[in-house]
Amino acid sequence: MNDFDIAICGAGPVGQVLALLLQKHGIAAQRIALFDAKTSDQAEQDARTIALSYGSQQILQMAGCWPVRATAIREIHVSRRGYFGRTLIRAEEHQVPALGQVACYGDIIRPMQAALAATEVQQFRPCLVENLEEADDHVRLNLYQPTTNTRFCKSANIVVQAEGGTFSDQSQRLQRHDYRQTALIAHVEFEQPRPGRAFERFTEQGPLALLPQDQGYALVWCVRPARAEQLMGLSDTNFIQALQQEFGQRMGKLRKLSARSAYPLGLNAQAQATARTVCIGNAAQTLHPVAGQGLNLGLRDAYTLAQCLGRQDNAGQNVLQQFLQQRHTDRQLTIRLTDTLARIFAQDEHAPLTQSVLGLGLGMLDMIPPLKKVLAGHMMYGWR
Repeated sequence: MNDFDIAICGAGPVGQVLALLLQKHGIAAQRIALFDAKTSDQAEQDARTIALSYGSQQILQMAGCWPVRATAIREIHVSRRGYFGRTLIRAEEHQVPALGQVACYGDIIRPMQAALAATEVQQFRPCLVENLEEADDHVRLNLYQPTTNTRFCKSANIVVQAEGGTFSDQSQRLQRHDYRQTALIAHVEFEQPRPGRAFERFTEQGPLALLPQDQGYALVWCVRPARAEQLMGLSDTNFIQALQQEFGQRMGKLRKLSARSAYPLGLNAQAQATARTVCIGNAAQTLHPVAGQGLNLGLRDAYTLAQCLGRQDNAGQNVLQQFLQQRHTDRQLTIRLTDTLARIFAQDEHAPLTQSVLGLGLGMLDMIPPLKKVLAGHMMYGWR
């Protein structure tokens, strides 16, 4: 008999939600294992900002790890810098209390870890999965525990890869594109904030997003690598001036800026599964952050995989292929949506006619409620 029915490599939000949902679908907690290179304390100290859709909030509620400390998004203002046209998506138009929530990674993970601690799920942290060896009736996990400098192995019926890393660290997958953009991340405050309103502003070099968080906004500013290097080298005062010029005066003067960080952006995706291993979340698809779909797509992966594994004999040879089939449409439509937005709106100033048409398209979206409803529905729930 194998050590576990299901081993999950990666104890981020997607991996932990999967472990919690598997129990809801009848998998015994003691037959589930989680492996992660970080300790629980390290995960809780992670200050990255995450955008959760309304559909993701529902998944977290089902998993028993909601509420979390978060700021609601009730409106999303989408515009094109320097061109006519904008659209405004409101929660009330779609009969939901909020379109989504903005929270720190640590605040999202904390209730998950508390929920898991109350179960018999086996957790190995910190622990590195060095490699996998798949056989007909099991998968062998070769493991390394840095705190004791020891190597050991475990076996499982099915292994789920839920830890994908960032675009720059990943090996090439079937669908891959380097956007030649870098995301600048920070937290900012304005004189006249608009509570509950998020902004997605498309510029010549990439999207600029401001997500309401606490008393300010989480900034995700996508620019060309050379511009990113220049901006990262500016003083806080000069960076604030550059951001103010790019965003405008819609919320008055920008008055406060946190420490900045940067990371390269790309698409890297491939639906992968064997008879006994499968990739979900970032391990299956790394997306551009435009529209904030990455983690939300991964949580939908976890929800569907838990349903599939709960319905099937874990030793069966078709369950993971069934999972891939069920997730295909939502994954591909979300990949195409984010990829198209990242590419088409970042065409530079040499295509003014194209950009004018795109700006007009944003304005027309407000005048075609059924189309706007489809777009908003996909952002909240994915394709269903």
